[in-house]
Amino acid sequence: MARVQLAIGLLLPFLLVASAADSVIDYSALSPDEFKANIDSQDLILVKFYAPWCGHCKRLAPEYEEAAKKLAGDDPAVPLAKVDCTNDNGGKDICSKYEVQGYPTVKIFRNGQAADYNDGRDSDSIVKKMRSLAGPSSKTVESFEKLETMYKEGKNLLVIGLFKSSNDALYKQFIETANHNRDLASYVHIFEDKASDKFEKLATLGADKAVKVSSIVLARPTNYRSKFEPDYLVYDSSDELKDWIAENKDGLVMARTPSDKVPKPCVIVYYNVDYVRDPKGTNYWRNRVLKVATKYKDQDVKFAISNIADFGAEMSEYGLTISRDMTIATVALDKDGKKYSSNDKFSVETFDKFVESFLAGKLEPFLKSEDLPDNEDAPVKTAVGKNFEDLVTKSEKDIFIEFYAPWCGYCKSLAPIWEELGTKLKGEPGVDIVKLDATANDYPPIFPVQGFPTLYWYPKDSKTPVKYEGGRELNDLLAYVAKQSTDELEGYNRDGDEKKREEL
Repeated sequence: MARVQLAIGLLLPFLLVASAADSVIDYSALSPDEFKANIDSQDLILVKFYAPWCGHCKRLAPEYEEAAKKLAGDDPAVPLAKVDCTNDNGGKDICSKYEVQGYPTVKIFRNGQAADYNDGRDSDSIVKKMRSLAGPSSKTVESFEKLETMYKEGKNLLVIGLFKSSNDALYKQFIETANHNRDLASYVHIFEDKASDKFEKLATLGADKAVKVSSIVLARPTNYRSKFEPDYLVYDSSDELKDWIAENKDGLVMARTPSDKVPKPCVIVYYNVDYVRDPKGTNYWRNRVLKVATKYKDQDVKFAISNIADFGAEMSEYGLTISRDMTIATVALDKDGKKYSSNDKFSVETFDKFVESFLAGKLEPFLKSEDLPDNEDAPVKTAVGKNFEDLVTKSEKDIFIEFYAPWCGYCKSLAPIWEELGTKLKGEPGVDIVKLDATANDYPPIFPVQGFPTLYWYPKDSKTPVKYEGGRELNDLLAYVAKQSTDELEGYNRDGDEKKREEL
């Protein structure tokens, strides 16, 4: 064991220098253990998991390289690394271990702990995000009076730690959470034994209220403060601190950004959300959403407001067409990913009725779909939103399905090969080859698609999708179907070789 540790230790400096000419460290040829050793040795590092054929990866590459060059000159420098998930010498195993589902996947590692990178993918956004994560995770405040001002004027979510000293057990939990969860909030703390004034200076959060030393307080941004919910919450230790922050950081109604994931189930109201140019107008509508959200705060549903200008593509997924006359629109998403939209003019009353009907299961879901195709003699069946259930999820056959986009160059290259695969397997009673335009049709969330083309094998018995990661030549695809099919193919053996006449 000592020799292994020594070998890895000697390897680390080499690995960090090996790709210096490219600025981005290449970990593609490492074993998962070697990768972990390198990652664990870094206070902070960003890692891109990619595939060479992926169009999105190719677009990210120069931006990622540029960001790496900028961050390499910082003090402390912030390294950027990459892993080729198709590399047989280690990359494949690394990506499997870290459950990489699509390309590119970018993760932030702090002291070996991984978190998804969800910010912009241009060089400036990458640099801004990583610089915000470098240095101390929580700022030490010297006086309660200054802390009071920070609370009163706070424009961002603030987690405040009030501690007797650095030996406070709660401080250790606080700083560990701050170190690993910087993306959740900004963190500040004060030590009573080193403060230049008394606790009473913290008048708004004074000792006559729920806050005391030692406490951890989640303070909502000033724009979020309203009569419908408290301006701050005090941590009661019943949950993990990071879970408590994540659960409460948005209040009853979150203001989404394009990088935010949509919680499910969720009710979303789109309008001109702009806290910079029009905070009063933004809160005028948010408060009306809040009034209804308060009524359902004990039910399993989240509420969000979203800027129309930022979410036009998403709105079209609900059948909404943006126009100059559109000022506000309401939609809902259930736990299964089904979508619903409201045609009523927005008011507190109509919004309340929409939410009530949504939670009661009384609304008809919206389904984006092309017209039904004629699949009678087609070697490759075409799935659309309207027939996906019958053709795929309820099929009594194994399904090999391609999710594509009409504009995708890789999809165009695959198209004749996919068609030939369908032709070769057309007479097989137990398998259907299927394709779906993922830009024009809805499909179940059990088939996550993050790039094009994406291929899934859907066995008739388990009904559990398996993402195909193999080669895209005809022989590769045919061999895969032959090996994976529930029942052996009539025309091909398990190796994908055509059966001889005497075998048939």
